[in-house]
Amino acid sequence: MTPTASRSVVVLGASGFLGRHVCAAFAAAGARVSPVSRKARDGVALDLVRAGRPELRRLCAGADAVVNAAGAVWGGTGQEMAELNAELVRRLTEVLAELPERPRFVNLGSAYEYGPVPAGVSIDEDWPPAPATAYGRTKLQGTQAVVRAADEHGVDGVALRVSVACGPGTPKVSLPGIVAGHLAAGDDELRLAPLRAHRDLVDVRDVADAVLAAADAPRGAVAGAVINIGGGAAVPVRDLVELMISLSGRPVRIVEEAVARDTRSDAQWQRLDIGRARRTLGWTPRRTLAESMRDLLTAVGVPVVRPVPAVQPAEGTEDEPTARAHPR
Repeated sequence: MTPTASRSVVVLGASGFLGRHVCAAFAAAGARVSPVSRKARDGVALDLVRAGRPELRRLCAGADAVVNAAGAVWGGTGQEMAELNAELVRRLTEVLAELPERPRFVNLGSAYEYGPVPAGVSIDEDWPPAPATAYGRTKLQGTQAVVRAADEHGVDGVALRVSVACGPGTPKVSLPGIVAGHLAAGDDELRLAPLRAHRDLVDVRDVADAVLAAADAPRGAVAGAVINIGGGAAVPVRDLVELMISLSGRPVRIVEEAVARDTRSDAQWQRLDIGRARRTLGWTPRRTLAESMRDLLTAVGVPVVRPVPAVQPAEGTEDEPTARAHPR
């Protein structure tokens, strides 16, 4: 692969949460980054849903790597999810298969492709996916398109299944974003849906590091591969909320509403086995949950008055030791 410092990289969905951090990571490494988004101020302005094959071909031709961080998330319609999470990926792989010089293609999928699993399970890439939501199903279709294109047409593509990304810039509709918004507003009470789930949380900057590692990896190591990218721990979401309140140093009361609002998934347990990422990409998450939440709060103007808690071993596998911060 071309060294990162001299590489030309196209990032689709560059204005989104993941895309912004991916662009920043490649730029910091010295790559020439072409950001692409629907309303780009810097870079290429393109509606990826309506973009035809000629436009996509012009974008990808001559690039050393193409990263797809575009997608429709929670709150999008079923049609929007199908168009961006599945159909766009399929069209991209068809275009890449036609290029004489094929760039490395890194597609960002989701841990929600796996669907609900029993509590206590550490989900590896061989776990049979059974997504329970339109989001999970369409992201799975995108991943399958990458694997199929690699197997059948020699596309140099890799699919990263990303767990719940958090950190500075976390979307306001996510649980950490909602809590950060309330803390920034000075609210004394948090009214939230029942905090019963366990989620695998990973800092968005660690995700960006994984994308760089996937772009750098030898072709034989990643072409057609599916690789989990996560924190390797199942974090109780109540602990996450209590950690954020503790860091703010404010006496905020948590009220769990009797009727749950619409949620992203009915999956109550999520812990990814990230051993393949370590073995294949040489990647492990470096930032603790406490550091991630500290930087999120700081970014929205909440003074962090408590020291970051000490790190304790996470609920990981023997093969992949990781660490997370204890929230108390």
